[in-house]
Amino acid sequence: MTSEDQLWEQNATWWQEGFTEGEDPEYEEQILPIVENILAGSQRVIDIGCGEGQLTRLLESLGSQPVGLDPTWAQIREANSRNENSNLVQAEAGYLPFANCCFDAALACLVFEHIEDLETSIREVARVLRPDGRFALLLNHPLLQTPGSGWVEDFEHNPVERYWRIGPYLMEQETIEEVEKGVFIPFVHRPLSRYINVLIENGLFLERMIEPIPPEGFRSQNPSYEAAAHIPRLLVLVTRKIKM
Repeated sequence: MTSEDQLWEQNATWWQEGFTEGEDPEYEEQILPIVENILAGSQRVIDIGCGEGQLTRLLESLGSQPVGLDPTWAQIREANSRNENSNLVQAEAGYLPFANCCFDAALACLVFEHIEDLETSIREVARVLRPDGRFALLLNHPLLQTPGSGWVEDFEHNPVERYWRIGPYLMEQETIEEVEKGVFIPFVHRPLSRYINVLIENGLFLERMIEPIPPEGFRSQNPSYEAAAHIPRLLVLVTRKIKM
């Protein structure tokens, strides 16, 4: 087990308690509706990086036959307790234990910005998708996630002006970030073009890109969040597998 895997095992409770069961407004007001809109009607779906399974449960409620997959045993155990009827598998995104062309759709939500080997993982997604299958890739927006990005306050103006500083966006970087006191999570920053090109190289062509405004429930948590409503937090890439 790598040190990054160990961090996910250690901090699974942080995710389970803070981002599921209605605790997170971005999931409730934005991510769940977007996933439902994109994947409603899909039959056999693989939910890559399913965590404790809230999107797997959503897909089940829509009549799909999802398979939830996560590399973290702590998440799989919790998913088993919450998703009594789900098919759940412990495995890495880069080594999907399924036959070629066996899924109608694939989903990865806030997962691939934590995966080091992008090429292998995207290749595996393309392999298990049937021709014309859809892949929904949801990411923390690379502009937001670039190391060194954040607000800068210019006190020479009255009133004080605030600017969003973007870090070295074109430089790929792996970092360990303290997302909450004592909670450290691995991130891999890549520019948008990197994702798009690897998807295309594997026959997954972009159908739609979504950059939604942060939802009201999130913005209402803090005045600074409302001030940042014009900064994208989520990026959604909807692709379809073509015949190569």
